[in-house]
Amino acid sequence: MTDEPVIRPIHPDDAGEVLTIQRAAFASEALIYGDPDMPPLTQTLEELAAELVENLGCVAVRNGRIVGAVRARIDGELLLIGRLAIAPDQQGEGLGTLLLGAVEQRGRESGATEAELFTGGLSEANQRLYEREGYQRTEITAEGEIFYRKPLDA
Repeated sequence: MTDEPVIRPIHPDDAGEVLTIQRAAFASEALIYGDPDMPPLTQTLEELAAELVENLGCVAVRNGRIVGAVRARIDGELLLIGRLAIAPDQQGEGLGTLLLGAVEQRGRESGATEAELFTGGLSEANQRLYEREGYQRTEITAEGEIFYRKPLDA
């Protein structure tokens, strides 16, 4: 790709495009897990728009199109990161790394000292990304979810 993406804060007006990307990105996860009813695929536009009202997430925009999104919120000093989604035709271009960095910075600016996220045990590409970006495994649940944390040093 020659056009550099612009990373900006997520906004409720982005809900339609973000939902489209989320569904496209998580379709492959649904195949891996055999679960077409996973929450990222069943979330409604209204639910997503409400979630984005107070959210520290970011979107990646390339050529006027939202091509990636991540959501985050603060819980005390912990930045809870979720639903990192990249448009399938844009995966492998470094957008996940850019979005994680941007949302971590927003968390720091909001007083977070540590970030937490999770992925499924079969989601090997997600695990590689998080570990490459400095996240450490902290827990594996009975359901196979892997939780990661990373200090947000200033």
